[in-house]
Amino acid sequence: MPDVPDQMTAIDMDEPGGPEVLQPVTRPVPEPGPGYVLVRVAAAGVNRPDIVQRRGFYPPPPGAPSIPGLEIAGEVVRLGEGVDEALIGQPVCALVAGGGYAEYCAAPVAQCLPVPDGLSLAEAAALPETLFTVWHNLFERAYAREGETVLVHGGTSGIGTMAIMLGRLFGLTVIVTCGSDEKCAAAGKVGAAHAINYKTQDFVEEVRRITDGAGVEIVIDMVAGDYVARNLQCLKEDGRHVTIAVQGGLEATINMAQVMSRRLTLTGSTLRARSVEFKGLLADEIERNAWPFVEQGKLRPVMDRSFPLAKAAAAHERMEAGDHIGKIVLEV
Repeated sequence: MPDVPDQMTAIDMDEPGGPEVLQPVTRPVPEPGPGYVLVRVAAAGVNRPDIVQRRGFYPPPPGAPSIPGLEIAGEVVRLGEGVDEALIGQPVCALVAGGGYAEYCAAPVAQCLPVPDGLSLAEAAALPETLFTVWHNLFERAYAREGETVLVHGGTSGIGTMAIMLGRLFGLTVIVTCGSDEKCAAAGKVGAAHAINYKTQDFVEEVRRITDGAGVEIVIDMVAGDYVARNLQCLKEDGRHVTIAVQGGLEATINMAQVMSRRLTLTGSTLRARSVEFKGLLADEIERNAWPFVEQGKLRPVMDRSFPLAKAAAAHERMEAGDHIGKIVLEV
């Protein structure tokens, strides 16, 4: 097995706060338990939940490390009990419950995916969190079917760009909202059928116009708050509304008579606290249905910018400024 040190550099914080609380620290290298692998991290994705955790509003689930980071890519260097020895030395990417901002990270082998030739480790690190999230919510919770139309808010975010790409691959028409004309143009290049500048246009009216008054079958919403009532106006009868984040507020006021009369479905999810068993089944479904597109080069993350691990604070500043298009990663 490769040599593994006892200590590693990681990014952690003593207390919640702004990006400046993210500092390099020395931590013990984690020991992989049964069913886990230890990955020498080459790159880690930066995601909105990392920012919410840093601010003190999204604590790690029980048993997860305090170190932020929900997705990684790198080389398997140590195995826990029950893991196939053939994985030693293999490049993988993984969805993890925390610990990604570090030189080493323990990951459930069930949540690992092989990194194919032609995919860089930085790109591989930018896939798991958005791919798992979009696949679960778009296809498993919203039951998306070929030929349907989807409205996705945050069209140039990691989630938004992944939803556009997966939608195209599986025969969906994807409408997105973005905060500038530049971002709308970028979303169009990724493959969005339509991009609405929510700062200069009423997205409800635009959806009506684009769909000739019919509306969309699905809304993927990361805003919540007062967007929910407006989203419901965009839905066809029997439409499905999926909440995956609450950036605009925790509460919404809606007309429940509309929900009943139009047979609307409201659902939502978070993945971080779900069991390894559940996420392992999700990984298996993704590997069978979506990963072939990655292997063929047809599915690649939209990359915004890479930062060295020690510059995690700058990566968070970039994300919070809202100017990024696609994924931000930390490279070790």
